[in-house]
Amino acid sequence: MVTNFRCEILMATNRSFTGSNDTADEAVRSTCDDATVCKRVSCSLPMLTLPVPNFPLCQLMSVQAINGVVLLIGYYARVKAVNILLDAFIKKTSCNCQIINLGAGLDTTFWRLQDQNLLPKKYFEVDFPMIVMRKIHLIKTKPPLSKPIIETNSNSSLLIDGSNMDSDRYAIIGQDLRDLPALMERLKKFGLDTNLPTLLLAECVLVYITPEKSTELIKWASTTFHTTMFINYEQVNMTDRFGQVMIENLQRRQCHLAGVDICQTLDTQKNRFLLNGWDHANAMDMMTVYNSLPQADIQRYV
Repeated sequence: MVTNFRCEILMATNRSFTGSNDTADEAVRSTCDDATVCKRVSCSLPMLTLPVPNFPLCQLMSVQAINGVVLLIGYYARVKAVNILLDAFIKKTSCNCQIINLGAGLDTTFWRLQDQNLLPKKYFEVDFPMIVMRKIHLIKTKPPLSKPIIETNSNSSLLIDGSNMDSDRYAIIGQDLRDLPALMERLKKFGLDTNLPTLLLAECVLVYITPEKSTELIKWASTTFHTTMFINYEQVNMTDRFGQVMIENLQRRQCHLAGVDICQTLDTQKNRFLLNGWDHANAMDMMTVYNSLPQADIQRYV
C-alpha cells in the first residue's frame, strides 16, 4: 500500500543557484537522467503513455535503476497531475498561450501536446547548456523527434545556434536560470510575448537554487507577464527523518539542495509565491493528488 509521497504540487496564478560550481552543477544535471528513466518506466504502465513508442529521449538508463512500485506510482501521479493542469490551461486559452518549462531536461511534453493537438502558440524549454546540447543532438539524429517540429515550422530547417534551437512553435534555450537578465534576453530573442497568457512549469528545479535566486525568479515571473500561472512540483517535510535521509543520499552524489530551507510545509511553499507578487497560491501533497486520480488502474500495481 502506498503510504507517502514526499513532494507537493503548487499552483500559483497571477493576473495582470549561488554562484556556479561546476561539480555541484554537474550533480544537478545528473538528476535529469534519473527523472527521465523514472518517467519512462512509469509510462510503460497501461494507465499512462508517452508519444512515440520506445521514445529515444527515454532510452538512457537501465530500468534496474528503478526502485519499487511506490516510486513508479509516485511518478505516475506526478506526470498525470502536471499533464491535467497543463492541458486545462491550454484548453482555457484555446491554445493562444505560451509555456515555459524551466529545467526541462529531456522532457517530452512538446511531442505529447503535438500529438493531442494541444500545442500552445509557443513552447519554450530552458536548461543547462550541456543538457540542451544533448537534447538537440537527439532531435537532430532521430526523425521521430525532428519531424513533428519541422511540421509545425514555416521553414524546412530549424535554427540551431550553439546550445539553442528555435522553430515557430518550439524553442530550447541553454541558459542558467540563476541569470535572469540573460534568461529574459534569450526568451525574447526566440519570440517570448509577455502579453500572452503564460504558464511556467518547474519540476524539482527550485530546490537546487538558493532561496534568494528562486525568489528572484518567482518575482520575475509574477511581474513580467500580464496573465500567468506557475506549476511547481517540489519537496516538502524535508526536516523529518525521511527528508534527512533524502538529503544525505543526494549529498553522497555531491548534489546539494541549495533551496531546501523553503521545503518545510505546504504553507512555506505557498508563501514564497504569495509574498512575491502572486495573487493566489494553492498546494496539495502527493497523497492528495494520488487519491484524486483513477484508482482502478493504480490498484492493479499496488
